[in-house]
Amino acid sequence: MSTTGEDVTESSAVSDRVLTVPNVISLARLLLVPVFAVLIGVGEDGWALIVLAVSGASDWLDGVLARRLGQVSRLGQMLDPAADRLFILVTLLGLAWREVVPWWLVLVLVLRDLLLLGLLGVLARRGYGPLPVHLAGKAGTFALLYAFPLLLLAEWPDPVGSVALVLGWAFAWWGVGLYWFAGGLYVVQAKQVLAADVESPRSSAPV
Repeated sequence: MSTTGEDVTESSAVSDRVLTVPNVISLARLLLVPVFAVLIGVGEDGWALIVLAVSGASDWLDGVLARRLGQVSRLGQMLDPAADRLFILVTLLGLAWREVVPWWLVLVLVLRDLLLLGLLGVLARRGYGPLPVHLAGKAGTFALLYAFPLLLLAEWPDPVGSVALVLGWAFAWWGVGLYWFAGGLYVVQAKQVLAADVESPRSSAPV
């Protein structure tokens, strides 16, 4: 689940609970990733689209439930974006393998996630957990998750295929732009957090 707190050090609303309703939903989304990979690999696009739709709906649902039930957890903060990124990666690889999208698109998005992975490593060594999720990052993820089913539909006969192709690439370009814009915001936020920690060292860093 995603948090919207302003300060990475705020942890009063974030628990260490593991067994929560939102976490179960996020885990179920992770388990759908290999199912989706098989479906897209064997060309079962109809079922693959259904799995993507279920994943998108559950992504929205677990965030809403986490906030309304007061079940925002550290585990959820890791599971939710992990499921998003795995779906994006698996879909990209499947579409690139089928030559629906170019391989450079895979590289552009993977490089951004590698950048954030490096940031998380630096923050973890200083005792910090994941950074709060920005709206731009969530919007970029949603745009990409809308783009992929549309690009799958682009292989269908016209007029569905033509309309889906245009809309799919429109969402893809918006998604890439927002994805990298959010990445830049995370870099700035991480620098601010680390700079504040140097200026005001504490006996114990937040996790």
